[in-house]
Amino acid sequence: MSGIGKGITTASIAKILQSKNFRVTCIKIDPYINVDAGTMNPVEHGEVFVTSDGLECDQDVGNYERFINEDLTTDNYITTGLVYQTVINRERNLEYEGKCVEAVPHIPEEVISRIKKAARLTKSDFILIEIGGTVGEYQNSLYLEAARMMRLSFPGDVLFILISYLPVPQMIGEMKTKPTQQAVRWLNMAGIQPDIIIARAMAPLDKPRKKKISTFCNVTEEDVISAPDVRSIYEVPINFEKDKIGERILKKFGIRKKIKGDLKDWKKLAGIIKTKRKPLRIGMVGKYFKDGDFTLTDSYISVIEAVKHAVWFYKRKPEVNWLAADKYEKNPRAVEELRKYEGIIVPGGFGSRGIKGKIKAIEFCRKNSIPFLGLCLGMQSAVIEFARNVCGMKDAHTTEIVKYCKYPVIDTMPEQKALIQDKKYGGTMRLGNYKCRIKPGTLASRAYQGVSTVKERHRHRYELNNEFRKNLEKRGLIMSGINPERDLVEIIELAGHPFFLGCQFHPEFKSRPLGPHPLFREFIKATLKRR
Repeated sequence: MSGIGKGITTASIAKILQSKNFRVTCIKIDPYINVDAGTMNPVEHGEVFVTSDGLECDQDVGNYERFINEDLTTDNYITTGLVYQTVINRERNLEYEGKCVEAVPHIPEEVISRIKKAARLTKSDFILIEIGGTVGEYQNSLYLEAARMMRLSFPGDVLFILISYLPVPQMIGEMKTKPTQQAVRWLNMAGIQPDIIIARAMAPLDKPRKKKISTFCNVTEEDVISAPDVRSIYEVPINFEKDKIGERILKKFGIRKKIKGDLKDWKKLAGIIKTKRKPLRIGMVGKYFKDGDFTLTDSYISVIEAVKHAVWFYKRKPEVNWLAADKYEKNPRAVEELRKYEGIIVPGGFGSRGIKGKIKAIEFCRKNSIPFLGLCLGMQSAVIEFARNVCGMKDAHTTEIVKYCKYPVIDTMPEQKALIQDKKYGGTMRLGNYKCRIKPGTLASRAYQGVSTVKERHRHRYELNNEFRKNLEKRGLIMSGINPERDLVEIIELAGHPFFLGCQFHPEFKSRPLGPHPLFREFIKATLKRR
């Protein structure tokens, strides 16, 4: 089921194999007709992650990068829309030489060719492939067919791992294996027998449950891996190794040499996470939190993880609270609650909902010396607030929301205006890595430790309007990061404030558990001083 932890499981196994000195890479297969994840609603689908080469993809690709500490590319993500688009284009170009193009075998063959390409480009010993969705759904049936065909084509080189949930009904208090048994039968109907079963549950798996799964699912007890709930996702690889999953995988592939995995740094991080420490309270003012009666965090997962990485760096306990921007629009006094936080983050987003509340929150942080970090729209909102309340441009806004405003301090580039006019939205934003030249002697320069030029990942269509740059700088807004190719503002900050910085890019995409992003690290450093 969705949210069971397929992405974290995939990333964790990759980390374990990597720790044994193998080259690994991961591929996420999404069963959506969307060509990429860029047009999906983050409340419905979760965060849209962006790779260095500009692919908008599922948040699991972000988990892969964070765990194996490598930048992935377009070749690490497959969707149904992308596969069908490729096959149809090939058919239109007569590349099938007049054959009747069918769902099977041509769609699975395209999937397999993409997997082989990723293997070739990354020169990996192991490829971890996560098939999204649930066993038995028609959406991912063609991917299961591709998996079945792969094992036939590459005997001895393909291994199947099923991740299944074992519920503990509250009224009964007993862990149930029946859903897992049914899942295996659905897989069997697709022509696949799992080699290993990851048993997700609220508690560790006991011997009777392992024996039952072994008996009814045609696997040995050693191949049933316990995956209980843990405090942090970074504990998962360590937990898996308790059941020696790395050894089981190597044995099944006939790799007999003993290679001891070294998760020393990972275990050290887990120790920091589990140690009881004083909390550091960070407020996140956003709009993608609510889905009916439930509060979701997947919309901002990379931001949340980046905060955790930086807080753990300083050996503190992260406490991130979700603050709905709409609240400050309905009740202006509600913004006073920001005083109880050590720092405030305003993340990215699209559209008008909550923008007034974000601007109010930023104004409060600026006036009350509360450390503030603005990401993408958060940076743009900070520019609007400064223009209105410091520069006297009362009608300053972004043309994303008010098309013909008097002071369009945030606007699009000419080529983006043409794309919007033609309604070409998918994959047309400023995406992926772009250079940023850092101004010496600034907060940004201190964060990047004096590095003059960095590369950061982008996902946006609107920019700080250079027509207003001089006026904004005149009143004290520092443009501390500039894209050298297009002379676009990448970072803004204020002098004389404990920490007030906004960046047009998304630094959260490059943060790692053992290597926090410099801007988040410097932000958390400032919050510790406030505390």
